[in-house]
Amino acid sequence: MGETSIAALNNVSLEVECGEFVAVMGPSGSGKSTLLNIIGCLDGASSGSYYLNGKLIGSLNRNEYATIRNEQIGFIFQGFNLLPRTSALENVELPLIYDRNNRIANPRDAALKALEKVGLADRIHHTSQQLSGGEQQRVAIARALVINPSIILADEPTGNLDSITSDEIMELLQMLNRQGITVILVTHEKYLSEYASRIIELHDGVLVRDECKKIAI
Repeated sequence: MGETSIAALNNVSLEVECGEFVAVMGPSGSGKSTLLNIIGCLDGASSGSYYLNGKLIGSLNRNEYATIRNEQIGFIFQGFNLLPRTSALENVELPLIYDRNNRIANPRDAALKALEKVGLADRIHHTSQQLSGGEQQRVAIARALVINPSIILADEPTGNLDSITSDEIMELLQMLNRQGITVILVTHEKYLSEYASRIIELHDGVLVRDECKKIAI
C-alpha cells in the first residue's frame, strides 16, 4: 500500500498430514485465502518454503504449476465457477481437457462417476442455469473430484447456500475426507468448522490457533 509493506501471511508454519480435514478460520483480511492460494499453487510465497507431497514448490515454471494443480488439487469456490450454458457433465469433464499426461483414459466415464458420487446421476444433462445452488455446488465438487486429487481446497464453499444445503455440502466433503482425500476448508462460520478434525485460525496474517479435535458425526 504505497510505501507501506503489508504481509498477508507473517511467519506462518504448519504441516498438514494426508487425510486430514482442516478448517481455516479468521476474520476478513486475516490471510485465509492467501494461505489457500499458496497451498493450491495459485500464488507463490515471497519467502519461506512450501512442500507438497514431499516436493519443494517455489522454483517451478508455469507449466509445472499447472500440472500440479491439474493432477493433485481439486478446487471448490463460493461462486461455483460453472459455465452457465453447459451441461453438468460437460462442466465436470472440463479439467480433463488439460490432462497433459493422459492420466484419465475415458473422460466421459470419469465425469459420470464423479457426478454419481455427489448424487447427481439424474441431472447430468442439465445446465447450471437449470440447477439449484446446492446442485451447482455438487457439480463443482464433482469437477474437483474428476482428476482424482489428493487434496481438495474449498474456499467458502457454502457461502451462497442456505443452512440446510450447507450442511449437505459439508457432509459430502466429510464423506470424501473419510475416503482418504485431504480437505482444507476456508470458512468464517464456526458451526461449519465442526465438520473438520482440525481448526487453524489466522489473525492479521499470524497463526494464532491450531487445534485438533474429534470429527463431528
